[in-house]
Amino acid sequence: MNRIILIIGMTSLTMLASCQNVESKKSEINNPKKVMDTSYQKTDEEWKKILTPEQYQILRKKGTERPHSSALNDLFEEGTYVCAGCGTELFTSTQKFDGHCGWPSFDGEIGGGDRVKKIRDLSHGMVRTEIVCAKCGGHLGHIFDDGPTQSGLRYCVNGVSIGFKKKEK
Repeated sequence: MNRIILIIGMTSLTMLASCQNVESKKSEINNPKKVMDTSYQKTDEEWKKILTPEQYQILRKKGTERPHSSALNDLFEEGTYVCAGCGTELFTSTQKFDGHCGWPSFDGEIGGGDRVKKIRDLSHGMVRTEIVCAKCGGHLGHIFDDGPTQSGLRYCVNGVSIGFKKKEK
């Protein structure tokens, strides 16, 4: 009888310790060290004046455009992709590839990780990583680990949330 009580007690302590470890990891994901540039924050009314209704829905309300609806999906000219909300340069044409998913896809970002903020997204019954502009907080899309390039990443971006600046010759 004492052995059973001892085994139950040890099992309970082990489970409790592992739960604390999981909570610690969750807080690391939910509270990333990278902080958004709060100097570029605007009110909803200000954003509505700056953005088109479709841009507002995607960038500010975390909407998603229909697949294959963006002209940027099939654009492979040399240049830079910028945030449609604030103009921050986010991706280059050399980072772009055809992800066959219906949205512009990139295998990395300009600056090695300081222009796109990654946020854990538990919406729609899925566990994903949302990507937002680190300067204005505009919703860009999601990042997945199924990319075909060496990085293994696929930044799946709503075309409405970005603009394109053609490289000057």
